[in-house]
Amino acid sequence: VQLQASGGGLVQPGGSLRLSCAASGSIFRIDDMGWYRQPPGKQRELVARISAEGTTTYADSVKGRFTISRDNAKNTMYLQMNSLKPEDTDVYYCNAFRRRTVTNYWGKGTLVTVSS
Repeated sequence: VQLQASGGGLVQPGGSLRLSCAASGSIFRIDDMGWYRQPPGKQRELVARISAEGTTTYADSVKGRFTISRDNAKNTMYLQMNSLKPEDTDVYYCNAFRRRTVTNYWGKGTLVTVSS
């Protein structure tokens, strides 16, 4: 499974961005998908996750501002980020998970910078 994240960039506080994660390869292996970020000096943390059944989970810090979705026909996951704050600045990583083998797949990150 290969994951390609895109959509990062520079945005002012209060602005919006939409991240995309395109999956290729053995995509039939993918169950759940998610977005993570890694603040400096900290462990990688969950931002949002969407299960194969469509159940979504969000970090408390992004609830009400971010929306995760997936288009299985296009093998693509999205993260709509609204009302962005400077503390959302980070590299965002795309993740795919296969339940049967408990395997995580990671894409290269995309940088989001929220600054005036």
